[in-house]
Amino acid sequence: MSRIGLKPITVPAGVEVSVDASNKVVVKGPKGTLEQQISKDLTINREDDTITVARPTDRKEHRALHGLSRTLIANMIEGVTNGYTKALDIVGVGYRAQKQGNKLVLNLGFSHPIEMEDPQGISVEVPTNTKIIVSGINKEQVGNYAAIIRELRKPEPYKGKGVRYENEVVRRKEGKTGK
Repeated sequence: MSRIGLKPITVPAGVEVSVDASNKVVVKGPKGTLEQQISKDLTINREDDTITVARPTDRKEHRALHGLSRTLIANMIEGVTNGYTKALDIVGVGYRAQKQGNKLVLNLGFSHPIEMEDPQGISVEVPTNTKIIVSGINKEQVGNYAAIIRELRKPEPYKGKGVRYENEVVRRKEGKTGK
């Protein structure tokens, strides 16, 4: 049994959720609109301010889609009400970030600065030159863009230099002299 798939989703006030015949879920809220195509095998029931997802059989595919679909709908509702943020820290001498219009300019020890255009629906803030905050309403897009930024210079294990998530713990190694 899927414990996550069985949980009902509560719809907060100010959020509209509509499900059509082909299981396309559209969520409208104060921060924007999100839509997601859910598998046609599952049934999505809307009763007053709760949504439940039910599966037809206990086949492996249906069990896998049950919890996933419920979580996708819950993340959409959370995104249009509160939004999602990911914070990144830059560690290293001379490593810094700055915002120029809708471009993020990163100096990460390469011979050239890296310029990244903000994707549609994602906003990037640079409160200090060693901190980046990626925010938006779609959890997948926010996490993906933060991962792309981190991938430019992953934290290395000897000095810990690079781009890391805010609370990420980097496992450190001893150098050649440490015995």
